[in-house]
Amino acid sequence: MKKSLGAICLVAILAGACSQQSSNLDWPVYGGSKENTRYSAATQIDTSNVHLLQQAWDYRTGDADSSTQIQVNPLVVDGVLYGISPKLKLFALDAASGQQQWFYDPVTDSMGEEVKGEGYFSFNIARGLAMYTNAAEKLLFYSANSKLYCIDALTGKPVRSFGKAGKIDLREGLDRDAADLYVAGTSPGIIYKDLIIVGMRVAEESKAAPGHIRAYDVHTGKRRWIFHTIPQPGEPGFETWEDSLAYKYVGGANAWAGFSMDEKRGIVYVPTGSAVYDFYGGKRLGNNLYANSIIALDAGTGKRLWHYQTVHHDVWDRDLPTAPVLLTIEKDGKKIGALAQVTKTGYTFLLDRVTGEPIYPIEEAAVPVDSDLKGEVLSHTQPKPVFPEPFVRQGITENDLNSIVPPASQDSIRKRFLSTRHDHMYAPPSKQGTIIFPGFDGGAEWGGPAYDPTSGLLYVNANEMPWILTLIDKKAESEKKETLWEAGNRIYNGACIACHGAERKGAGNYPSLLGIENHYKQSDLIALLHAGRRMMPSFAHLSESEKKAVAVYVLGDKQAGSTAFERPSQPGDPYFNLPYVGTGYHKLLTPEGYPAVSPPWGTLNAIDLNTGKIAWKKTLGSYPELKAKGIETGTENYGGPVVTAGGLVFIAASSDSKIRGYNKRTGAILWEADLPAPGFATPSVYMVDGKQYLVIACGGGKLGKKGHDAYVAFALP
Repeated sequence: MKKSLGAICLVAILAGACSQQSSNLDWPVYGGSKENTRYSAATQIDTSNVHLLQQAWDYRTGDADSSTQIQVNPLVVDGVLYGISPKLKLFALDAASGQQQWFYDPVTDSMGEEVKGEGYFSFNIARGLAMYTNAAEKLLFYSANSKLYCIDALTGKPVRSFGKAGKIDLREGLDRDAADLYVAGTSPGIIYKDLIIVGMRVAEESKAAPGHIRAYDVHTGKRRWIFHTIPQPGEPGFETWEDSLAYKYVGGANAWAGFSMDEKRGIVYVPTGSAVYDFYGGKRLGNNLYANSIIALDAGTGKRLWHYQTVHHDVWDRDLPTAPVLLTIEKDGKKIGALAQVTKTGYTFLLDRVTGEPIYPIEEAAVPVDSDLKGEVLSHTQPKPVFPEPFVRQGITENDLNSIVPPASQDSIRKRFLSTRHDHMYAPPSKQGTIIFPGFDGGAEWGGPAYDPTSGLLYVNANEMPWILTLIDKKAESEKKETLWEAGNRIYNGACIACHGAERKGAGNYPSLLGIENHYKQSDLIALLHAGRRMMPSFAHLSESEKKAVAVYVLGDKQAGSTAFERPSQPGDPYFNLPYVGTGYHKLLTPEGYPAVSPPWGTLNAIDLNTGKIAWKKTLGSYPELKAKGIETGTENYGGPVVTAGGLVFIAASSDSKIRGYNKRTGAILWEADLPAPGFATPSVYMVDGKQYLVIACGGGKLGKKGHDAYVAFALP
């Protein structure tokens, strides 16, 4: 009898295990869940067997070029993986084998509009997509160019009843004319009932679209609500703009980083970026709500429930880089529904997700306000959380400069550093040059953190790279007649210099324009200026003569540049004629090309939200030549981690083309594998027919790395 009972129990245990392992476990939302936790309950891969992981399949999209990227966190639903290629083709794969089921190319879809070819199609960066499901249908939503597309997930065909022939133009319906302005979706929208809620990327020059949040009917594409992130007269927050007409002109304050949602309460959480122009606020005086804010909206109506501004009157490009994570905090014996918002500055804001009240004190700390830019009026204070502790250094001194390079190199960077303003994390932008540290790309960046609900640990990868921001007087339009060359130089210095630099050598992640005449004809470059491409926004608002002048100047065609410039018949609005412009995104580097600050340069951090302390910190990535000398530095990194119930944190993100698995409690590296290119993206974790997979998009294309086209999946043998 005992033997029979034991056998029955064993059979029951095995049956339960088989049932658990045979089930599917999806990754149905960008970031894993609407709470944005990047957490998987899968346990098949754990700390005891992760070292056995091997490549299960790889899929090549076939459309990469030298500078394309893939930043996609793919969805996996019912055994099908949905991803996006470097040139924005949407595709579906068998998630177990990587075999393609279908793909959709928006460039060749001509239904309902005139098609002018790739030269008129802006290949923006896409980080993911959203799926709506009911008993009868599965609909995919993603952005390409300025359009939001609705695609049938079963067939890969556009749903023609949505919007105009399956898409809507995000430049429309903004309650302001944006027809000729740059608008593109990067991070995906989020689904609430029968709504798709969307944000967007906009230009960062003075003439930019407003970043208003909108919700559309998933079946018809009809706009159901709009929230003005730059408030209009009579709306709360309007009083934070000293110029009562600012809402007619100012752009930005946009949610380019995606959303999180408390679906049960019907609240969508919106992280916003800075208002434009990014580095000079003399024409947008005031605290500038709802820029740089966490906004809680009623997901069904768009009504503001509360907001919290993390930077007042931002002139440092300190956008909120990722949506907040929704979690539960235990404080004084009570459990609180909260959100955690990580920032480029290395702060973590912990707020009650229902009321928006800080769970721990947030000080309004005094900051420098002595700007040398005429017309600039800075905020005297900035928010400073006292809990948890920052996860990166928040300032550097001469003693923090790189000491692992030769003495001559140390002298070179010290001289450059001492010529800048570097006295505070919020030191005002200046003509002499101001150190931005943590840098323009964080601290935290768009990859966002992962949260483990079993331990209360928040995992966030971070950069520690010093940049130099320098402003110069902007050239005013001359009253006398100009040549094409003179006009092109003037327009370039107003519209292009911030990315490509005064000498057209490029900076940061922006390419050099030197030698561009070997690849582009004048007509090609004019088409590119009209459409934009990837990180480059459209300059469709320039007149044809202005675009021609820029093309002649950038191509170095002095013969064509000697002809007369034809002024636009309609003069530009003087509001957009700013007195200053930035000279570009310049990293402070050693002559060898390393960050000018001492390591670490890239880290993975585990923050204990119960104690407020950093539980562990590890360098993320390596330079082989330095690692050979025993120097662990980390590298700049883009893309985020995932954490699993199996005790692991997985992350690629680093520039050394590796993906790694860490013990989530100790930070010990338990596994790493080579990738065909850097995985500047966030992995997805899923199970199909009882087998657990880890998949990462390997697109390269940043930090000087060549673009690639691979999605690579790993599993146990």
